[in-house]
Amino acid sequence: MSNNNEQKDSITNNIKDSAGAVFHATHKALEATENAAMGAVDTTSKAIKNVTGNADNEK
Repeated sequence: MSNNNEQKDSITNNIKDSAGAVFHATHKALEATENAAMGAVDTTSKAIKNVTGNADNEK
């Protein structure tokens, strides 16, 4: 019976480890997506400031 319990514990630990790995990979991907999105926002903001700044200088 002890061998059966050890197998169940091993399976349970493997499931937990796999779930943890998936969670961390997903979290890392979301952070990368957030960083890319914020980079796009920063670039757009700078472009708008340049356009409006140039328009202000032309007046």
